[in-house]
Amino acid sequence: MLNIVVLAAGLGKRMQSSLPKVLHPLAGKPMLAHVLDNAREQQPERIVVVVGHGADQVQSAFEQAQDIAFALQQPQQGTGHAVQQAAPFLLDGDEAGATVVLYGDVPLVQPDTLSRLLQARGDGVAVLTQFMEDPSGYGRIVRGADGGIERIVEHKDASPDELAINEVNTGILVAPTGKLKEWLGRIRNDNAQGEYYLTDIIGLAVADGVPVSAAQPAHDWETLGVNSRLQQAELERAWQAEQARRLLEQGVTLMDPARFDLRGTLTCGRDVFIDVGCVFEGNVVLADGVRIGPHCVIRDATLGAGTKVEAFSHIQQATVAEQAAIGPYARLRPGADIGAHAHVGNFVEIKKSRLGEGSKANHLSYIGDAQVGDRVNIGAGTITCNYDGVNKYETVIEDEAFIGSDTQLVAPVRVGRGATLAAGTTLTKDAPAGRLTLSRVKQTTSENWKRPVKG
Repeated sequence: MLNIVVLAAGLGKRMQSSLPKVLHPLAGKPMLAHVLDNAREQQPERIVVVVGHGADQVQSAFEQAQDIAFALQQPQQGTGHAVQQAAPFLLDGDEAGATVVLYGDVPLVQPDTLSRLLQARGDGVAVLTQFMEDPSGYGRIVRGADGGIERIVEHKDASPDELAINEVNTGILVAPTGKLKEWLGRIRNDNAQGEYYLTDIIGLAVADGVPVSAAQPAHDWETLGVNSRLQQAELERAWQAEQARRLLEQGVTLMDPARFDLRGTLTCGRDVFIDVGCVFEGNVVLADGVRIGPHCVIRDATLGAGTKVEAFSHIQQATVAEQAAIGPYARLRPGADIGAHAHVGNFVEIKKSRLGEGSKANHLSYIGDAQVGDRVNIGAGTITCNYDGVNKYETVIEDEAFIGSDTQLVAPVRVGRGATLAAGTTLTKDAPAGRLTLSRVKQTTSENWKRPVKG
């Protein structure tokens, strides 16, 4: 029976923000969300989040999560005190049960590392440790003559010899749940900070004859915490570099891995190319041979095989079929459904509309709430006038229609199959199939007109 406790009560004073520290984003989602997602990979029976400063905001941000119990730490008197608040929520009906302690501001401890920590525990305690060239500020791992862990000493309480130790405590540990509850009742606050340290349970475990083991993370960045905007930015770049590395190993071409941002999940087929400065958010799928030009933003979208997206295009909650061409400077808004071999050109915006197979809207157009058939040509400056100030209406353009430049289609309206709308038409009634429809004011020239002249 596995419990996971996440400590998320800190103020985060150095962030200089009204937003609780654990809600500050990393790669597009709150740091605490990363911790919870990685924790869930271990399939725990209980997750307890200890909140304090900004407790209401933190609980509100995760109110939809049915697998979380919240414990309030008020006031904050150290990590041991925080876990004491979680203790009543822990499930301990199983003698083999264990509790893992994680931190809401240490967001990137990977599932594989947590698995290694659990394996290292055996029937005792395991601590996640790390070796550092400069261990300043970190608690030191004090080992005995046999190499076993005897205790953890905080930096402020360490002797000169202990300060020379470069194996440090990350704060992350796993312990038998029953024993943990007992040890939490025995820790004291007679230390430099007057706080109850969770690390004191290590000495209690050793005194009780409970073995204490260690595991190390696969990557240094996994145990980096965030206490300032600078650390937040540094960890963001470290995580983006890791995500870029994983994509490169999968065969994706990133023109510059240092100029790439993934704020969600990105699934790529073979021979995908991504140019510099692109941002991917939510859940994005790029099929085989997709090419993304520089400085594009793609969110919650699926792009079919061979599709090309040119520079500075924005795609959100849209679906694009195979061999389509998008951009540059195109915008696909939620509900856009682009057919195979279709073209969406520069400064074209499409919202809640279907653009059929082989259809083209190449220049300066807005298509909203529309059903556009196959092999339709949308001329430059075309607008579907879908909104009357209160309600939205649909425009239907059937297969093989030709829409001339600078046309306004005042919805609800239908253009029949193979119809042609002359340039400059304002369409307020249905256009019949296979015919030319136009609406223009008769052109006149004033013979006596003179241009005004400044006095």
